Amino acid sequence: MIARFFRPLATSPGAALLLDDVATVPHVEGRELVVTTDAIVAGVHFFPDDPADAIARKALRVNLSDLAAKGARPAGYLVTLALPRDWTVDWLEGFVEGLAADQEEFGVSLLGGDTVRTPGPLWISVTALGYAPEGHVPRRNGAAPGQRLYVTGTIGDAALGLLLRQDESLALTWDLRRADKEWLLDRYLLPEPRLSLAGVVSAYATASMDISDGLVGDAGKLASASRVGALIDASRTPLSRAASRAVAADREALAVALTGGDDYELLLAIDPDDADAFESDAAAAGVPVTDIGALVEGGGVSVEANGRPLDLGAGSFAHF
Repeated sequence: MIARFFRPLATSPGAALLLDDVATVPHVEGRELVVTTDAIVAGVHFFPDDPADAIARKALRVNLSDLAAKGARPAGYLVTLALPRDWTVDWLEGFVEGLAADQEEFGVSLLGGDTVRTPGPLWISVTALGYAPEGHVPRRNGAAPGQRLYVTGTIGDAALGLLLRQDESLALTWDLRRADKEWLLDRYLLPEPRLSLAGVVSAYATASMDISDGLVGDAGKLASASRVGALIDASRTPLSRAASRAVAADREALAVALTGGDDYELLLAIDPDDADAFESDAAAAGVPVTDIGALVEGGGVSVEANGRPLDLGAGSFAHF
C-alpha cells in the first residue's frame, strides 16, 4: 500500500521515499518550525459519500489553514489514515489523487504517516509543518484593546453549505441560483487555506487564528487568550452573494453564518496604525480582507448589527 499509493507523494528528500520510520526536516536559518495537527472524521467533518479526492484535500487544507494563520509557509506533512473494512482500491486511488493535486498547488510534500484499519468510521489525521520568520509567529494572546479585527474572504458559506447539503429544499427557501448553491456546497467541501497571505500575517498580525468553529466563537477564543473583549459589527462582516441571498430570505441564516464552522478563513488582530499598510499588502497578495470590529477592554464577544445587539446563542461549534 505504501509503495503503490503513498511513495509517489514523498517528493521531499527528507521523506526518504517512505523507506524509514522517520523523516527529516532541514533547519532554515532565521525561521521557526511551526507544527499543527487536525483530524477529520466521517459523519462529523465530511459526509461518508463525499468524493475521496475532496476528503483528502479537506484533511490537508484545514491544517495548511492553521499554518497560514501563523504566517508560516508549508514544509511538509504527515498523514494517518484509518480505513474501515470496506475500503476499495478505487477509493484510495482517488484519495491519493486529491493529495497529489494539493501538493502541486501548495508546494508541499508528504513526509510520512501511518495506515491502520478501523471498525469505523473512516478518519484522517494530518500533521503539517511549516516555517515562519523567527520571532514573528502571532499567537492568540497578542491582541490589545483598540486593535482592529479583520477577517479574510467571506464568512458563513461553509455552515450554510452544510445545511443545504442536509436539506436541499433550502435552496428554494433562500432563493438561490444554481451558481449560489454550488458555491455554498463547494465552500463546505473544499476550504481555501490563505497561504498567500502568510507573509502579510507575520508582518502585521498581533494575534491570529483560523476560523474553524464559527466567527463569533473563535473571536471569543482569541479575545479570551488576550484577556480582552471583542466587538463585531455583523453589518460589516463580509458575506458572499449566495450567503447574502440566504440572509435576505431567512432571518435565521445570519446567525448560522456568524456562528457556524468550517470557514477556515483567518481572524486577525491588527494595530490601527498598520491598518492601511496591512490592507494594501493583503490586496497585493490577492486576498480580500475586511475590518469587522475591534478589541476592547473587558471580556466576551458582543455582536451588533446597525447599532443593535444580536443574541446568537452559544456562538460556536464544539465537539464536546
